Amino acid sequence: MADLMEMAKELGRALQQDERYLSFRAAAETNDNDSVLQDLIASFTVKRRDLEREQSSERPDEDRINALEAEAKALYGEIMSNPSMAAYQGARAAFEQLLDGINRVIAMSAAGKDPDSFDLTAAASCSGDCSACGGCH
Repeated sequence: MADLMEMAKELGRALQQDERYLSFRAAAETNDNDSVLQDLIASFTVKRRDLEREQSSERPDEDRINALEAEAKALYGEIMSNPSMAAYQGARAAFEQLLDGINRVIAMSAAGKDPDSFDLTAAASCSGDCSACGGCH
């Protein structure tokens, strides 16, 4: 077991050197330092909180709810179109795909499958619903 744990630590160290990890961390740091983006996120959070408060009030004002929903939706659109956020989303998706591949190899191995049979291209198109897939079974 100690050998497996050391191998897991080695995998963790290798993961932290992978370009997808490094890009993801850099994009996260860029987001954290993007004051325009952080202001948009803060405004969005306030709007969502105001919306939730209005929706759960004793007498919800439908016009106010609609206005808050529209404002929150507009802020969300601004957030998602921000260049820092767009870069972050792309880097996060690539990193999550890497993690998903690693997890699938481990799960396949734990199920007695040959880890060398893992097909990254098939995994990349995975919907998460294993019932229709022949790749992992």
